[in-house]
Order: sequence, then structure tokens, then C-alpha cells
Amino acid sequence: MKKILFIIIILLCPIRVFAEELIPNSTSGILIEANSGKIIFEKEINKEVSVASMTKMVAQIIILEEIKAKHIKWDDIATVSKNASDMGGSQIYLEQGEKITLEDLMKGISVASGNDATVAMAEYISGSEEKFVKRMNEKVKDLGLVHTHFTNCTGLDEKNHYSSAYDMAMIARELVVNYPEILKFSSIYEDYLRENTNKKFWLVNTNKLIAGYEGTDGLKTGHTDDAGYCLAATTKRNNVRLIAIVLGEKESKIRNKETMELLDYGFNNIKVKTLKKKGVLIDRRIVNKADKNYVDIILKEDLNVVEDLEDNNKYKYEIEIDNINVPISANTPIGEIIVKNNSKVIAKEELITAFDLNKVPLLTYYLNNLKNIIIGNY
Repeated sequence: MKKILFIIIILLCPIRVFAEELIPNSTSGILIEANSGKIIFEKEINKEVSVASMTKMVAQIIILEEIKAKHIKWDDIATVSKNASDMGGSQIYLEQGEKITLEDLMKGISVASGNDATVAMAEYISGSEEKFVKRMNEKVKDLGLVHTHFTNCTGLDEKNHYSSAYDMAMIARELVVNYPEILKFSSIYEDYLRENTNKKFWLVNTNKLIAGYEGTDGLKTGHTDDAGYCLAATTKRNNVRLIAIVLGEKESKIRNKETMELLDYGFNNIKVKTLKKKGVLIDRRIVNKADKNYVDIILKEDLNVVEDLEDNNKYKYEIEIDNINVPISANTPIGEIIVKNNSKVIAKEELITAFDLNKVPLLTYYLNNLKNIIIGNY
């Protein structure tokens, strides 16, 4: 009876995973909280290694930049070149001369990791893969990353083509935070291309965590002989979004298992605490020669900090406000609020104006002031 009771207790008790036990079979890896970029776990994060199709995350950033700038549209039609159709590795089997929408190409990149789709998109945007790769390397530099260099847009093994766990995490964060539309594509588990033709093609996501790990909606897998099995996974639960990077695994099943354990560790050890809600009044500033004699300054987004579960920190706030010149519209960026723990800056959030302010004639300004003095607003 005692033995049975002991077994029941063991089964009911959660098994605690320690950081040093995480991703033991990987070459390198990292776990971060997406919004703040805070590192929760790291292993050889600056080691320069092959990253296979995780390379395509930088291509996706450029694609979404072009969409945002309205240089291209999802319903634009690309004509597939011989160069794109001849790409090996993972593909969606594009044919030379085939016409396909950019949206379908993006699905092919995001769901099936299609090399042919990536090259077709690169050629559509930049005219050639070489010019597109140059732009990818410029983007990496813009992000301040120093352990990444690309020689192609697909991630196929090639000399001088490498990145690191840290750089991949920052690239993934750039996608998730600044181009969240990526999640519309990366969260697709299955779909079809050429659906109403005799060449219907079934897409199934190469990232099995999409269907097998709660809250996962991205982001990118990778596998080549040099890189091994790699994964950039992002998962959101209870207002916490994590990004896990695992590189150099020998088997896809082990990669998936260790990535889930890494994410489990994050969700079990950190919390995101909201200090102030979006839209809350932060400051009120006097404004001269305007139709109102003040402007309310509010938070653009929730002001969040990342803490360990047992933390109960008290924070100090600093407010920096730009010069206010009328006229000025509602929602104009006007400064920022800074959160400090002791002297360390741990969070920042943009401040915006709450309403429009219009310039008024000098006489109206003085009359308004007089009215406010009479009714006691000063």
C-alpha cells in the first residue's frame, strides 16, 4: 500500500527541469521573452553556425517591409523563372513560366519552407537573388547583428553562410514584434496551393509544434547536412510570448522535444507584469496659444515588465516629453516613459497625445485664459 501511495505522489508531483538540463543535444540555443527581448536561457548564443532555412526569416522581414511600404501587394502576380524552378531541397514544385500570387509564395515560404518560392519572391522584389541577398545582409546590419552573413536567400549549405542563436532570436523578434502579420502565415498547419487546378498542392507545416504545443503560432524550421535540425518557435500563453531558438540537433523529434522543454521552462519561470494599461493618463502639460490650455499625455501600449515568478519588485519611473508645438494631432508620439529597477532600465514605452490641439488667434488665447481664471481652472 505504501509503495502504491509513493508512486501516486510521484506521478502527481510536477517534474522540475533545471536550466543546465535544457537542450543537451543541441549545438546552441536561446530563449527570450519577445516584447522585452529579455534572455531567459542561453547556450553558446554567439557561436557562428549553419542555420538552414531559418535564413528565410530575414527574407520574410524584407517581404513584409515591402508590403507595409505598399511597394508590393499580396495579389500581385510573379512569373517563375528557370532559376527559381530549378531550386532543390524543400520546395512547392514551381514550374518555369508559372504565374503565382505573392500571397501563395509567402505561404510556400512560411508553411513548406519552399526554396523555389523564396527565390521567386526574391527575384520579384529585387530582380535577382544576388541583389536580394545583399539587402538581407544590410537588414542584418541594421538590426545590429554581428554574427550573421548570408550568401543565398534559402539557407542551403554554402561557404560563408552562417548565423548564431542570439542573432536568430533577434531576427525572430523583429518579425513577431514589428511584423506580426507573419503569424497569419506561420500559424497555418495545412493549406492548398493551385487549389482549383489539376496541379493542386497540399501544404503541411514543417513546424510540428503548431499542432502539438499549445499557443504556438510560428515561426521557422530548418534542416541541412551542415546545420542539422533547427527551429525558431514562438508561443504565446497568458499574455506571455516566448521565442525559442534551437540549433544543430541530430533528429527532428529530439529538436521538437527539447524545444518544447525549453518553452516549458520559460512559462514555468517567468511572468509578464502590466504596470500601467494602454491609454492611461501619464502626464498633463500646459500648452500656450491652443484651443485647450493643456494636453493629456497617455500610454500608447501597455507598460509591461518581465519578472521571475517569485519577484515582487518596486520600480521607479522617468518621463521624457518632447517640446509640444501646436497644431498637434491625437496619437502623436511625444516622448516615453522609462522603468528602472534600481539604476537599470528594464522597460520603455512610447507616450502619445490624447487629443487634437489647434492653434488659436492671440486674442482668443487671452480670452480663454481670462475665462479659466474667472471660473477657477488655474
